[in-house]
Amino acid sequence: MLETTLSRISRATSIKQTIPLLRLSTTSFATKAASKPKSKSRDSFEDLFIYKTLSSSKSQENELIKCTIFNSQGQMTHHGKDVPKSKFMKQYNLVPRDFRKLSKHTSASGSTTSTIGAAATNSKMPSSTMHNIELVPSLVTRKNCIMLNLLNIRALIQKDQVTIFDSYSSTYSIRHESHSQSQLLKLMESKLQENTSNHQVKEYYEFRALEAILIHVISNLTTEMKVHRTILTNVLSGLDESIERYKLRYLLIQSKKLAQFQQKATLIRDLLEDLLERDDELNDMYLTDPRTGTNHAEIEMLLESYYKTADEIVQTVENLRSQIKTTEEIINIVLDSNRNELMLLGLKFSTGLLSMGVALYLAALYGMNLENFIEESDGGFEFVVVVSSIALAGLLFVCVKKIKKVEKVTMMNFKGQRR
Repeated sequence: MLETTLSRISRATSIKQTIPLLRLSTTSFATKAASKPKSKSRDSFEDLFIYKTLSSSKSQENELIKCTIFNSQGQMTHHGKDVPKSKFMKQYNLVPRDFRKLSKHTSASGSTTSTIGAAATNSKMPSSTMHNIELVPSLVTRKNCIMLNLLNIRALIQKDQVTIFDSYSSTYSIRHESHSQSQLLKLMESKLQENTSNHQVKEYYEFRALEAILIHVISNLTTEMKVHRTILTNVLSGLDESIERYKLRYLLIQSKKLAQFQQKATLIRDLLEDLLERDDELNDMYLTDPRTGTNHAEIEMLLESYYKTADEIVQTVENLRSQIKTTEEIINIVLDSNRNELMLLGLKFSTGLLSMGVALYLAALYGMNLENFIEESDGGFEFVVVVSSIALAGLLFVCVKKIKKVEKVTMMNFKGQRR
């Protein structure tokens, strides 16, 4: 018996010792098995990342730029031409950072292998062209060209050629070209083909191209400003007649739109002002006949005329915003006055109820089922009625006098209290 019990005890201890070893082996096997798919997933992620990086760099090399080109005679030689980005930079001696803003909206990938991808691109293109306006304008001069970005216009001006970058990609149809873009092309063509008389000094090619773009930008700003002014005038005149909730909501929406337009016009005005203050930039704009020093009267007069027009637009918008602010202040005053009148009306009703409560209190005391000396007297009823009426009238008079004093609060009263 003793031997059998000892053997059983030894077996039990051996089993207890083997159980943790089995658990440890199973956990190590599970961790190894789990680490394998993780390493596989990590490898697949790295492969995907490398593939995406290589494909993006390849697509950037094959990136296309859609543009319209005018020659030295003002004739449109290419309309909606697709040019590879690398070839374009080599041709005009540009660097990739010059296309930082242009590539956001005007470029398209050169790889269109799948018909599904092309259909998806065409379906997304109208929405992208609706938001292709870059808010911050810029005008950069290079050695042989001027690159500018004003509103929805992106152009490269040389001494004998103008390149206007289209706002849509190469997969988008030319018939969907915006009306503003077509007007710009017509204006550019007519401006470049202007023939000056013999009595006038011929204007440089780059100045005519720049003037055409500035005319288009200022005319668009003027038209938009007139639309905002007409709408806001109607809204403010409607608020003069009656203050209603939907009118206030419409005024808020138009005020936000006007603030955005003011920011856009102010940035263009500040850009022109900054150019006028920098002599080196003005000299660099002379591509046909380079200048040095302060001999840049032509371009300075050109920019100054459009700067004044842009400044007038900004001043008009500021006047409209001041009118909106004044109207809002008047509306707040009217609403505060109406609120005060309602509060005074509530005080008057409360005063009347308080006075009646005093009279009813005396009547309730007289009507109690308790014996008192008033019941035995002959004029008890008349006495209670007279006392209640006098108390009602006296309390009402005092309360009304206090309310009138509150209504006649002026600034002089506050000054007297401060002293």
